[in-house]
Amino acid sequence: MKKQKRQFLLKEIIKRKVISSQEELVDELKNGGESVNQATLSRDLREMGINRINTPQGLRYAFSEEGEEKRTRMLISYEVQNITSNESMIVVHTLPGRAQGVAEMLDRLKIPEVLATLAGDNTIFIAPKSIKYIKKVESALREFITQE
Repeated sequence: MKKQKRQFLLKEIIKRKVISSQEELVDELKNGGESVNQATLSRDLREMGINRINTPQGLRYAFSEEGEEKRTRMLISYEVQNITSNESMIVVHTLPGRAQGVAEMLDRLKIPEVLATLAGDNTIFIAPKSIKYIKKVESALREFITQE
């Protein structure tokens, strides 16, 4: 839980402040009640897809789009237990209480062959625009989740 709390705080800091060095990040985390060493911070930054980028105002830390997608895939891969289908829809089973969050992430993929998703507590129903797209959508979901 400590890692999740630290990474959540790190994400909040990066979004609200311009930070240009790891020393500043360490200080901000400490102000937020999280002590961290440089090795742990570097690992967190890498895992979260946060990079130092050059802006007109100088160097700063920011989320890369590729890093966000990688982090999303990693989260989904932990939370999805299986994906199955029949002749009319795709069913995704998740950890208890995670179906709505996973469905929201899957909706963000904007798979053109998906008509709608419906999430309960641990089950997501995905309706394709046509039954001919079931295998294609199922494959796209599996590929997204397992892609490195």
